[in-house]
Amino acid sequence: MGKSAKNKDSGHGGGAKGNLKERARKRRQLEQLKERAKSEYCEARSSEIHGTGVYAIKDIPVGKKIIEYLGERIDKEESERRANAQMELAEKTGDAAVYIFTLNKKWDIDGNMPWNTARLLNHSCAPNCEAWIEEKQIFLYSLRDIADGEELTFDYGFDIENYEDHPCLCGSAECVGYIVGRDFWKELAERLAKKKS
Repeated sequence: MGKSAKNKDSGHGGGAKGNLKERARKRRQLEQLKERAKSEYCEARSSEIHGTGVYAIKDIPVGKKIIEYLGERIDKEESERRANAQMELAEKTGDAAVYIFTLNKKWDIDGNMPWNTARLLNHSCAPNCEAWIEEKQIFLYSLRDIADGEELTFDYGFDIENYEDHPCLCGSAECVGYIVGRDFWKELAERLAKKKS
């Protein structure tokens, strides 16, 4: 056997042995991500706001790091492609869940992974959590003390474009009726008032 055949099977980029090593490495990475996705503070269950939500399983003090938002890091072009594909699917099926979270100017996180519990936090106009980006990771922190059994929510921060496609069901006293970031509330009120007149 020649040198090239030996290298091909040596695990350095080819052959069955190399593929097995790569699959094992990816499996270990996935297991590590699944472990990071767990939280001692919350669990997913049915939500009155929408579908499935995330609930505190013990009292959580203000300022506590609750859970990490995990998924595949994708560039903006891929993010746009996936969001558009999801919107097309939503028009056909009514399933409008998009779990893409902005990480920075270049990258997003697609959290559409069944083990990513954080993807299930619902929006609220009066949220009890806030997303913070630390280094290249996204974490959800408590904005106030949260009682055991309370649903965890955060402000999705959607812009006002296509606001009518995103009615809000949070039920809070502060609810503005649509899932838009607080920065757009004034403009939303103006648009809604104009529609009424």
